Amino acid sequence: MSGTNAASGAAPCRFAHYFVICGIDTETGLEPDELAGENFEQSPLKRTFKSKVLAHYPENVEWNPFDQDAVNMLCMPKGLSFRTQADSREPQFHSFLITREDGSRTYGFVHTFYEEVTSPQICSAMQTLYQMHQAENPSSATPSSSSSSSSSMDSLASSLDEADSPSSSSCRSAACGGYDASRDTLYVSKALCLITPMPFMHACRRFLSQVHRAVTASLPPPLPLESYVHNILYEVPLPPPGRSLKFHGVYEPIVCQRPGPGELPLADFPLGQTFPLLGVENLVQLFNCTLLEMQILLYSQDYQRLMTVAEGITTLLFPFQWQHVYVPILPASLLHFLDAPVPYLMGLQSKEGTDRSKLELPQEANLCFVDIDNHCIELPEDFPQFPNKPELIQELSEVLLRYGISPVGGAPPTSVPTSTTTLGSVSTRHPGLKSQQALRELEDDGRNGNLGGEQLAVLELLQGNATLDRLQALAKRMGVRVEALRGVGGEGEAQGGRTAVDEEELRNAKLNVQLREVFASRFTMMFADYEAFVIQSAPDLESWLTNREQMHNFDKASFLSDQPEPYLPFLSHFIETQMFATFIDNKIMSQWEEKEPLLRVFDGRIDKARLYNVRAPSLRSSNYQRCTVLKESAQAIEQRLLKIDHTAIHPHLLDMKIGQGKYEQGFFPKLQSDVLSVGPTNNKWSNRTATAQRRKDRHRQQTEHLTLDNDLKEKYMQEARSLGKNLRQPKLSDLSPAVIAQTNWKFVEGLLKECRMKTKRMLVEKMGREAVELGHGEANITGLEENTLIASLCDLLERIWSHGLQVKQGKSALWSHLLHYQAREETLEQQQAESPVSNGPERRKSESSLGMPSLRASVIQDMRHIQSMGEIKTDVGRARAWIRLSLEKKLLSQHLKRLLSRQALTKKLYKRYAFLRCEEEKEQFLFHLLSLNTVDYFCFTSVFTTIMIPYRAVIIPIKKLSNAMTTSNPWVCVSGELGDSGVRQITKNVLEMTFDCQNLGKLTTVQLGHDNSGLLAKWLVDCVMVRNEITGHTYKFPCGRWLGKGVDDGSLERVLIGELASPNADEDCGRGCRTPDMQHSPGQTRRASITSMGGRGYKPTSAQIQEAIGEAVNSICKHFHKPEKERGSLTILLCGEVGLVGALEQFFHNGFKSARLFQKTVFVWDFVEKAVAYMESADQMGDMQETAEPLGLTCVSLCHYVSAINSSPRNIGKDGKFQLLVCLGARDRLLIQWLPLLVECPVIQRMYEDSALLRDRTTVNDLIAVLQTLHDFPITLEASLVKGIDL
Repeated sequence: MSGTNAASGAAPCRFAHYFVICGIDTETGLEPDELAGENFEQSPLKRTFKSKVLAHYPENVEWNPFDQDAVNMLCMPKGLSFRTQADSREPQFHSFLITREDGSRTYGFVHTFYEEVTSPQICSAMQTLYQMHQAENPSSATPSSSSSSSSSMDSLASSLDEADSPSSSSCRSAACGGYDASRDTLYVSKALCLITPMPFMHACRRFLSQVHRAVTASLPPPLPLESYVHNILYEVPLPPPGRSLKFHGVYEPIVCQRPGPGELPLADFPLGQTFPLLGVENLVQLFNCTLLEMQILLYSQDYQRLMTVAEGITTLLFPFQWQHVYVPILPASLLHFLDAPVPYLMGLQSKEGTDRSKLELPQEANLCFVDIDNHCIELPEDFPQFPNKPELIQELSEVLLRYGISPVGGAPPTSVPTSTTTLGSVSTRHPGLKSQQALRELEDDGRNGNLGGEQLAVLELLQGNATLDRLQALAKRMGVRVEALRGVGGEGEAQGGRTAVDEEELRNAKLNVQLREVFASRFTMMFADYEAFVIQSAPDLESWLTNREQMHNFDKASFLSDQPEPYLPFLSHFIETQMFATFIDNKIMSQWEEKEPLLRVFDGRIDKARLYNVRAPSLRSSNYQRCTVLKESAQAIEQRLLKIDHTAIHPHLLDMKIGQGKYEQGFFPKLQSDVLSVGPTNNKWSNRTATAQRRKDRHRQQTEHLTLDNDLKEKYMQEARSLGKNLRQPKLSDLSPAVIAQTNWKFVEGLLKECRMKTKRMLVEKMGREAVELGHGEANITGLEENTLIASLCDLLERIWSHGLQVKQGKSALWSHLLHYQAREETLEQQQAESPVSNGPERRKSESSLGMPSLRASVIQDMRHIQSMGEIKTDVGRARAWIRLSLEKKLLSQHLKRLLSRQALTKKLYKRYAFLRCEEEKEQFLFHLLSLNTVDYFCFTSVFTTIMIPYRAVIIPIKKLSNAMTTSNPWVCVSGELGDSGVRQITKNVLEMTFDCQNLGKLTTVQLGHDNSGLLAKWLVDCVMVRNEITGHTYKFPCGRWLGKGVDDGSLERVLIGELASPNADEDCGRGCRTPDMQHSPGQTRRASITSMGGRGYKPTSAQIQEAIGEAVNSICKHFHKPEKERGSLTILLCGEVGLVGALEQFFHNGFKSARLFQKTVFVWDFVEKAVAYMESADQMGDMQETAEPLGLTCVSLCHYVSAINSSPRNIGKDGKFQLLVCLGARDRLLIQWLPLLVECPVIQRMYEDSALLRDRTTVNDLIAVLQTLHDFPITLEASLVKGIDL
């Protein structure tokens, strides 16, 4: 994987760096391991005792310093394990890795076996412990469950005490875990470990098992063990890229191969085991969670399974790399790391029989829990699916089936056997079943004559079996020499002198690479054009690293706009991850440095794909394209393994003291350290690497003088790489309280940094968007991206609230805290009879002057709103909804500040080191959140579209000039982007009402009317205010007109266009700062009407009118150029303050002879009606027959539309009718055809002055040209505008 090359690149190319032996130190005796969670109620044989590194060779390697504590902890993650002769003592194999702080990795491969304890002191100590245990727990036939602990982490530790070996029986002996020194033989675990720079798992496994076989065999090995250890440490090189290498173990040769420069990087962990463990569907979901950087916890009794799944899933990420905490095997002493408030991928050993429900984890809101042994996963809520998931699952299933593996989780592998000594498909306690299975498989020829080592070993049981004759006949047909089965190891040879184990490895390697290629081809398709969107803005590496944080490296908006619609939910989340950011950083740095290996391979693949498949980026399709290189990738590996490129020096006798390290069967000898501490000096490949190394060093020294100081550069590089991350890796070696405190401090700093980055990104994106609404710059955020950013803010808040929890309650730490707060506040409210007004600043003080009662800012009230939403079923969902609501109300920072002001509660819930108890960081965090108040979010309203919302409507009359009350029966209908409320009757003489209806979204129009009954039916209304009682958003619908017959334009109903009301100046200053309203253009206010009270004095100039029309049309064009989900309300652009209707009204009013002496006011609609009446009468008299055919049709359409509007049952008044005519004309693309008719009509001379714009032919032609541009767009009208019109 990524970092593997870091260790080996600079290092001389040795296959293995260290050979390590871990076990019991007879000098210090039995030491309980407190860190692993001691439980004295358990039998001493089941307790955890400290292991030690007994020896490691060589003492130290310069480029990979030996970390004794980490190696000891990972070789024996649960410490020493004791057994008696009654227990199963099967050897176990597992692997581990150590990630250094720079991200590079070292791999460890461990073979654990049981050795008889010969020290009388240890036997008697165990006897004493057992007698004490019996005296204290006379009735304890079985260990009792651990008592509940105050800390969830402590209880987790105790529940994970020393787990039984998977293969051991549930009850050890008659005494169930008893030990009697006089009767029983005591055995203790010992581990042999190879530490290597690259993950050659199969080769290391075979080498270690051969070393162990040499110890347990009846005859001593051909050479002393030192010869084999010395050989693998100093004489076996790493195979060069694209080549294979053969070296010799104790009994058989071992082959390994390394991919070439253009191939996928080395990954030796068998995916053929990973897929059957989880099933293809679960594995694809786990892969998705890993890509989206969630917290991933693997859970299994078997260490090797944890490692196989962890390494399997990370190798599938190519070309990306996991950038966060990565501990595939979490030692018991490091359980506090599950508290880490960062994305992690960790493996936890489960105890046999432990129920998942008893496992208390610190945080689960964003956790993907993978129960490997039960073949199931628990997914976080609400995350996007991987693109083309069903097709991907289908293709992977086909690959697996070709190798005889079931794609369903938990099905025993029918072809690739579990070659680990894990819980295989057949229990090791039933050799009879195993022999039957091995025989059946050979007889059925289901394996093409290839058996894994474990099954072959079973054939030893068949010596003398009646079936052997049949077997030999079949074996002859297969070309297997049955004699070979009788050799020491039972590793039979297959075709071409290759053993069945070799065949198995080849099969595994081919399956591995084909499964990985399927995933790699998905990314090659998805990111084929990524280079086009990388922003290369810095002139050199130094300036780029210095300004890394301020720079945009990738044009996310353009990239997303270029993708197929179904991919967007996943991609918008994925391009926000650290692994994607690091990938792009590596791409940018490749201008100045050597390309990162994974990037080089990926770019090569994209170039190759382009050669074969030239396609324009715009022609993106979401069709699934299958992987085309499966066959050739498998062939490359097969050729390397069948034709060996290099053979290492054979093990040979060393210059050793005679008589030391005497062979004793079953006991690993004490090796002579002097011969193992240094390697040979006459080795040709080590000399070659040394020369190459010197050349590299010289080159590096030269470049150092040319570029920046190397230390400074390295510091910058680290900072650049760790941007947005906090702690890459826990330090395994030092577990002092100081180090744990320092680690937690790093977490706190990391969380604060992440909060700063996220809020800044949200602000920049959102302000960029609103600046565009105001006509500045370029939009660079979509609703999808905004949703992604808000979802990641919710995730961050959950992680902050999970850090340092004392006791975990429920899956969401934030919601749990809120519930505690709610319970306390409600108790206080009950205790205080008087209303606790002083508890918080009131929300909308001055709105009451508008007749809208104030809405108090209350954490509890917002919680109750969320609790009443039946659509949300989980605590995590409720917490996210509450965050969205608070963000929309601009109260997130204020609410959280109030929540954290109850310090007694915070102290009760959180440990001292928790983020929420670091005062300075907490203040900065709240300040960063406060900055989000400067922009408008509708992240609650737009997501929860089906909930019921209470609305409050207040009608505000102009009291000085009209009756505040009216005798008629008023009604109101509120419409929004998601629907309308229906007609709501208002109680007579009450100007306020509340009603519940399904979420209307952003409000756009209000229809206000009355039935004109009674004596005081005329009503002058200033405006209508409508408030969403959950989000507090208040909309103002200006009117300024009369409603009533015989006054103004005779309207009994008006359609009012709304806008979001600005918060008032004397409100809480944190809420007051916001961007200007989207709908406003600062220099213009539409006159309510030329004839209305306020508009009578205002006469715009011709230039102003023409400019207003241009701006109105321009706004509509911009509206349609946005993505559909981003457009907002078209009604406001048509009928709002600076809309098209208002601008055309101004045009028609210019030079209009409206008011006559002693006569009623005349309206523009009167002119339209007179013109239509003239056309109809002219038509009847035949005058219009001579006009051209299209003009005649146009005339008919205008008459038809005017007639339909007049015959509508609605009493919308003359100005309302003109508005409707303009809207219908714009929708049906008839406006520019009607204008010439009105201009040509003789009525115009009577009703307009000579200087009127409508009588200026040039101006009218300009107007027609401007309106023509609207024909490109499909204008749709809100139902509230066209209600009752029958065309």
